[in-house]
Amino acid sequence: MIIFVTGGAGFIGSNFIYYMLKKYPDYRLVCVDKLTYAGNISTLQKAMENANFRFVKADICDRDTIYALFEEEKPDIVVNFAAESHVDRSIEDPEVFLQTNIIGTAVLMDACRKYGIKRYHQISTDEVYGDLPLDRPDLFFTEMTPLHTSSPYSSSKASADLLVLSYYRTYGLPVSISRCSNNYGPYHFPEKLIPLMIVNALHDKPLPVYGEGLNVRDWLYVEDHCSAIDMIIHNGGVGEVYNVGGHNEMKNIDIVKLICKELDKPESLIIYVADRKGHDMRYAIDPTKIHKELGWLPKTKFADGIKKTIQWYLNNREWWETILSGEYQNYYEKMYSQIHNRQCE
Repeated sequence: MIIFVTGGAGFIGSNFIYYMLKKYPDYRLVCVDKLTYAGNISTLQKAMENANFRFVKADICDRDTIYALFEEEKPDIVVNFAAESHVDRSIEDPEVFLQTNIIGTAVLMDACRKYGIKRYHQISTDEVYGDLPLDRPDLFFTEMTPLHTSSPYSSSKASADLLVLSYYRTYGLPVSISRCSNNYGPYHFPEKLIPLMIVNALHDKPLPVYGEGLNVRDWLYVEDHCSAIDMIIHNGGVGEVYNVGGHNEMKNIDIVKLICKELDKPESLIIYVADRKGHDMRYAIDPTKIHKELGWLPKTKFADGIKKTIQWYLNNREWWETILSGEYQNYYEKMYSQIHNRQCE
């Protein structure tokens, strides 16, 4: 089995690569990543040692390169993690999100149509549903919840989802989509809430919290998400959408206070900043469908997962320190010569 993993140098994609290499040692995984600001090839350093792994620096919007890769590797499955995903950045510069998240998705599916695949799987987000009111804890997102986006980022992901489903209906392309809640765990880029608070707290720097920190998110440990994707690409229905959630709802402020407690840092580091434009108040996923159809349930409770995550950042300071210094963006040139030499052997 040959699996293309686009965006595999990012947070969830890299965790998925390690999960699959461990579980399926006979599979070949080809990672395609443009290595934009959130793509970090040093994250894949251990994967590089595996003979069944290949890294290719490429833009999924580059049709010629993507087609050439499909012709060369003949993948059985494509899992598309590649996306611009930071809401704040999408508010400042929407165009790059439209290009990568929509056009890039179309290029990948066109390649799938041309060269044939067993499954194209799109990694989406619960943000396509908009948000839920804080005073209605009984409400959850289901696969039938109407799309109601709040940011250029979520709009671009919703557009991609609709495009994927249209390729299934129009061309019969074997597709599936998963919409996940907020992930956390190893290799999370330090601009997102949990890693940002961990890193800032370790440096005794201010911990900026939007508004009053009352926004609620459903947190999913990244390895649990990887197991869900594994089930979907092997056994999930064609043309189906699956919500993947952790049933771990937490207020942002409570997470920040928990991190302070775990790191023995004072809550006086917390500062409140002007709220994000169009900030969604609550996300909550109902994962009943994937549980009933595929038997998936999250295994990691938030209390355990956050401790594991904090410990990972304590044990892997070099990884995030190179990001903070900007050195990680130069790491590709160093690694690429090794990769190229290995492929030529």
